[in-house]
Parts: sequence; structure tokens; C-alpha cells
Amino acid sequence: MRTDDLEDVIAWRHQLHSKPELAFEERETAAFIARQLSAWGLSVKTGIAGTGVVGTLSRGSSGRTIGIRADMDALPIEEASDIPHKSMRPGKMHACGHDGHVSVLLAAARRCAQNVDFDGTVHFVFQPAEESEGGGREMVKAGLFRDFPMSRIYGLHNWPALPVGEVVARDDAMMAAFGTFEIEVCGRGSHGAMPHEGADPVVAASNIVGALQTIASRNVSPVEASVVSVTQIHTGDVWNVIPEVAIIRGTTRWFDAAIGDLIERRMVHVASSVAAAYECTATTRYERRYPATINDRNAAEIVRATVAASTPSLTVSDAQPSMAAEDFAFMLQEVPGAYIWLGAQKVGANPGLHSPHFDFNDAVIPYGVELWSALVARELRPA
Repeated sequence: MRTDDLEDVIAWRHQLHSKPELAFEERETAAFIARQLSAWGLSVKTGIAGTGVVGTLSRGSSGRTIGIRADMDALPIEEASDIPHKSMRPGKMHACGHDGHVSVLLAAARRCAQNVDFDGTVHFVFQPAEESEGGGREMVKAGLFRDFPMSRIYGLHNWPALPVGEVVARDDAMMAAFGTFEIEVCGRGSHGAMPHEGADPVVAASNIVGALQTIASRNVSPVEASVVSVTQIHTGDVWNVIPEVAIIRGTTRWFDAAIGDLIERRMVHVASSVAAAYECTATTRYERRYPATINDRNAAEIVRATVAASTPSLTVSDAQPSMAAEDFAFMLQEVPGAYIWLGAQKVGANPGLHSPHFDFNDAVIPYGVELWSALVARELRPA
């Protein structure tokens, strides 16, 4: 990648990082993307599912069409690092590298428009609201694949656990399905010095937290993947008063749909039964958010073959599936494709995704652009 081109992309990335926007609020980001794509001669449609953008580039006479997707949204996290391009917006930051994903895909679009020989159509998809709000689902509902038909679609995520230059595109499962839960434990409040006069929801909630861990350890087969994690407990605000209500919140993960059913069923039963043992009641509100991200085997093999044959600076690697989740799953339910991890490990301090110290590794940019450009050239190579 030429030095001046790389400097451009890094500047875009730093600009996006300094001005993060949360789910479905990515208006400035979308406007920037649309301006860049239009300047390179792509056909651009904006406002898909609110703030989504699709840039289309066609060449030759082939009817072959593929899509490449990047996510745009930031997270509601206060940035803790002190970098020159630190977030200018309190309580918001690009802690997952979506600023890098956007910049890499923009650079790939520019290269394809200027230098890549291909025969067919590429849709460059910039998606809002990946972080828990289901922007991928909303783009599908808004007619993404109806308005932009494609035979396969690809997505990418920087992966700090892998060395720079390594690429993982697994057959089948890449990332887990996820759900969220809230358990409201209701008891009878009392003075903290007279607990016998009430029914303590704090004690009940504490025991529910422990009991929930037995779902994965005792109800799910040891050879199946599952997670039940309590991440919040909220109750009381006075030192010497036992409150009437305690709230437990958290997340669940699974791959097999039957395991997802089991987790929900057991969670409701465990919470209500444990609460009853302490003369309390428990109401469970459970929501399934994203399905598992399952790669099409043919598409994953295309990625691996592209890396092996066309990208000398990249290498094919392998890794276990992640229990993190990704709403690209909704797109893969509609169109065959593959989700890819691109190594982004930093030398020395290497904060993980969603850390308040995270900053996308700019050294990854040339590798991502090379991967996308090579994939377009392979999928749409002239006859």
C-alpha cells in the first residue's frame, strides 16, 4: 500500500475515532462515508435502516455480485487512553475498532474503483448499530438483499488475540448466539437490624446468582458450549434497610438452538425456585438478541484460498469459535457468506475489545485492504 494512501486511511480512522456515534446515531459517519464513495464514482444509497450506507461498484458484463460489510457504531464507554485522536464525545468511544473497519473498507472501495480488474458488482455495505442493537437485522428488514442482490457477503473484525497478518475464516460456527436477562426478585423490606421481620431479596438474589452457574455446569453437556454470566446486581440505597426488590442482569451464550432453549427454561425455573426458598418471588425477563454467526463452508474456503494464493503478507490461521456475538449473523441467515477475523495484536500493551484503553491497530490497515481487494479480484475475476 502506497505511503500516501496509507496516510489518508489513517487520517480517516483517527477522525472517525475522535467523533464516535452510538447505534443508529451514525449520521456524521454515514455522511463522511457517502462523500468518499461518491468521489470515487460509486453509486451510493443512504438512509438504509436509518443510517446505513451502501456503495455499489460495477464493471464489465458479468451478473456476479458480492457484498462486503463493515460496522460503524461506537460504544457507550468513557475513553481512558490519552491519544491525540481521543474521543471528543464524553461517554462514547470506538472501543471495538469499528472506526478501523470503516476505514479499511473505504480504502478497499477506493482501490477497487481505481486499480482492481474485475467483472461484476461489489456492494460495500456500511452497517449501523452492531453493538447489541441489531443493525444487521434492521438492514435486512429494510430490504438490503432485495435492493442489492448478492450471491455472497463477507464481514471482518479486527482480532487483538491474533498476530497481525493472520486470518481466520472457520467453516461453520464463528461466534455464538446471545441473549440478555433481567430477574426481578421481590421480597418484604425490613430494618437491617430486624431481618426476621422481612423476606430478604438480597440474600435470595445472591443465591440465585450462584445457582444460575449450575445451568452451564450441570444441565448442559460438557462437550457443548454455553455461558451464563451475571453482570449486574442492583438493590437498595440505605445502609440499614433491607430493600424490597433486587435486580439481577446478565447475558447468555450458546451455539446449538436446543441449548438456547434449555438455558432459558432452566433460568426461569432456577430463579423462581430459589427465590421461593427465601419467601421471595422472581420474575425473569429473557430476550434472545443475536443468532449464532455460522459461516458458509464454500465462502470460508474462498477466503482461505484467496489468502493462500493472492496475499503474500497474510497467512491462514485457525482458532476456536468465540463466545462473543455478532449481528452479521442476521445477514448470513439470508445470504451465504463468511465472517473473518484479522489479526490485530499490538506489541506490548494490547487492550482487548471493549476496553476503555482500546485503540484500533493502524498497522492492520494495509492487510485488511489487501484482503478485501484480493477477495474481489478472486470472486469477480474476468473470464
